[in-house]
Amino acid sequence: MSLATLTRQPLRTPIAPTPSRDHLRAVPAHVPGPLGAPPRTVSENLGVPTLHRTVVDYANFDHAASTPALESVKAAVDVALRTYSSVHRGNGYASKVTSGWYEEARAEVGAFVGARADDLVVFTRNTTDSLNLLGRSLPRDTTTFVFETEHHAALLPWNPRHTVRLPVPGSVEDALVLLGDALAAAPDGPRLVVVAGASNVTGELWPVDQVVDLARQHGARVALDAAQLAPHVAVDVTALGVDFVAFSGHKLYAPFGAGVLVGRADWLNDASPYLRGGGATAQVTPRAVRWAEGAARHEAGSPNVVGAIALAAACATLTRHRETVEAHEHALATRLREGLGAIEGVHTYSLFADEHPRVGVATFTIDGLDSSLVSAALSAEYGIGVRDGKFCAHLLVDALLDDATAGTAIRASVGLANTAEHVDRLLRAVATLSATGPTFDYTLTADGWVPAQDPRDLSLPRPW
Repeated sequence: MSLATLTRQPLRTPIAPTPSRDHLRAVPAHVPGPLGAPPRTVSENLGVPTLHRTVVDYANFDHAASTPALESVKAAVDVALRTYSSVHRGNGYASKVTSGWYEEARAEVGAFVGARADDLVVFTRNTTDSLNLLGRSLPRDTTTFVFETEHHAALLPWNPRHTVRLPVPGSVEDALVLLGDALAAAPDGPRLVVVAGASNVTGELWPVDQVVDLARQHGARVALDAAQLAPHVAVDVTALGVDFVAFSGHKLYAPFGAGVLVGRADWLNDASPYLRGGGATAQVTPRAVRWAEGAARHEAGSPNVVGAIALAAACATLTRHRETVEAHEHALATRLREGLGAIEGVHTYSLFADEHPRVGVATFTIDGLDSSLVSAALSAEYGIGVRDGKFCAHLLVDALLDDATAGTAIRASVGLANTAEHVDRLLRAVATLSATGPTFDYTLTADGWVPAQDPRDLSLPRPW
């Protein structure tokens, strides 16, 4: 599927069954769904209490921040934990098995994004960690080009003395002109263009192929922040021609603290190790250290083996079900955006244009209501989880809300844990809030808006 188009036809999604009164149902054993059904997450059948003294099926519209684990990921982790052990430096049976799976996970994750044969696949904690690693690995005096539309993870890791920040563009054409002019005016030397695959605020797809073509004309490399793209649309770095790609497991249905940086070996092998310690060394003598080459150079210490296996399992599952995942999410996202657009008093936001291709992220405000109050009411009264604020993309949100009375917004992001009933419930709730406001009274505290009187029992026994 091209990054420039999202053309899947809507998929009819069944209405979720009425949830039980239990706040937390036990996760049922996996039962294969019908042919073409999207993969399941472990968060299905999660009942949450409301101020109405009811329990409803949790509607998780915060996939852009973190995703629930896939059942296949949980199953892989359960198997891996039985033989979990140290990697690469143990000769015991469990160490040998775990070491083998760790390297197979590296290959699986590389294949997921179409890595070239000589690319390095370096495991990290998350996208932020990956891009900071890349920032530390750039050749001396590299000029970096980044738009102010970027998530802070992609905006901030670069040397400010050698970074060209480009303003928020008004269109794709504007973005390309801004980038082309900046590249033409830049000093000689290594150059890196940083671009998001999809905006974490609006969900809009960036014209990565055009950015790559423009960068190549000026001798620049390209780093792709795929945190919001890889869970939803197939990414192929070889076909796109990007030099580096970074993404996170916790946005890819593998919430075990693993991320990855995939890309050209030369810059990574020439850089000082990201961390200094065991595993990153080839030889240590009283007077010198010879550092390892390859991914090990930047993976000092005992690695997050479970996270790597979880990430690989998620990548394998999404690869097998890519078409149904895209169809499921496209149907829900279309339903959500069209529904929000029809509600009086609700404003949605776009970077390029309302009709621009995007993944399932919608950012909106409601006239006269603080975004934090909206998110609190959606949760307490309707069992709906959204995110409010500036989404770690302050410069972009400030630009989008320039004419709005609120300084922050609400973001609803769909994924595999959502159903059509969730979308319809959210739309009904937003319409009610826009027309009459919250049903209950709320108090503004240091932690945000909270119900003035809350009958819910929000405490649960510790899981350990």
